Amino acid sequence: MTDATPTTRAVLVLEDGSRHVGRAYGAVGRTFGETVFATGMTGYQETLTDPSYAGQIVVMTAPHIGNTGVNDTDPESRRIWVSGYAVRDASRVVSNHRAQGSLDDQLVADGIVGIRGIDTRAVTRRLRDVGSMRGGVFSGDDFDLGDDEQLALVRESADMRGLSLSSQVSTAEAYVLEAEGEPVGSVAVLDLGVKTSTLRYLAQRGFRVHVLPQDTTPEQLRELAPDALFFSNGPGDPAASDDQVELLRSALRDGLPYFGICFGNQLFGRALGFDTYKLPFGHRGINQPVLDKTTGRVEITSQNHGFAVDAPIDGVLDSPAGFGRVEVSHFSLNDQVVEGLRALDVPAFSVQYHPEAAAGPHDSNHLFDRFREAVVARKSGQPVDFGSDLESSI
Repeated sequence: MTDATPTTRAVLVLEDGSRHVGRAYGAVGRTFGETVFATGMTGYQETLTDPSYAGQIVVMTAPHIGNTGVNDTDPESRRIWVSGYAVRDASRVVSNHRAQGSLDDQLVADGIVGIRGIDTRAVTRRLRDVGSMRGGVFSGDDFDLGDDEQLALVRESADMRGLSLSSQVSTAEAYVLEAEGEPVGSVAVLDLGVKTSTLRYLAQRGFRVHVLPQDTTPEQLRELAPDALFFSNGPGDPAASDDQVELLRSALRDGLPYFGICFGNQLFGRALGFDTYKLPFGHRGINQPVLDKTTGRVEITSQNHGFAVDAPIDGVLDSPAGFGRVEVSHFSLNDQVVEGLRALDVPAFSVQYHPEAAAGPHDSNHLFDRFREAVVARKSGQPVDFGSDLESSI
């Protein structure tokens, strides 16, 4: 791959044959992925470094991107994970006191092929009508490939259905973050694409955080003997993560308190015996309204998922996998998609969105407090209730 010049041409090709011609942005070459749109007006650096976007070409609906540059504080992980990046207006200058470099340079450094100067509103409307599609960005010499050849390459690229990506984004070795303030115990975090802010929020609540690779076995988890288990966000199809589902079922049988977010919610649903399915175009952005059925509050949430748990949002259900009673605790007010699960007979709950939301909003940050108080209660021999917050957090 090479660097783009202001005149380097590029094209975004979708699998339905639609083409959007612009200029190269970042590295020059070719890239493929599931083309999705993200609606956040801010936080592009957090979006790019969110491992949940691995395997995807992200189209930003906000028109002006890059004006605040990039810095070493805001990244959510060790690198940019998107497969490709599409924007309308890429800022020509960086103007922010926190900036340590330009977004363009960071895209080049991480080898991300992007495109600028296209009608991202038209792309978004197309994805809303048809659904997320495979796509490819071609720039430089690859721009000159014939239309038919480019389209054939896109249609031959990987489909997100059945795709396991956790091994690409997870840590290779376990590591530990020490608790901050008054210690409350240890939590094992299965890194399926965990974000830095998640680990920081857990440590700030007194947890000694053991971050584990995605291929951790039940025997290794028992040997660690944590006080609680956490499954992170991450990319890919939850139906392709059987080993992680079995790890979670083993932990639930052992009575280990569990909290999962995003991909961790989908795997919790599978562990309970429910199916998952692919959404037409998913939920991606920082303005998604969710109803918390326990408190009756509506929270504006940060989300990034293309799959969901298949379960009715009303009533108490019996876990098909034998874990007792379960209820859907949260659901989307846009399309009634399951946004949270709560087990009533084992100490476990999950949400589909990102309560850490480094770029905001922070409406759901209290869920980390809910998790902490439940673990403290369990360690002191008191009943565990994952369904209610502390009065001070409401």
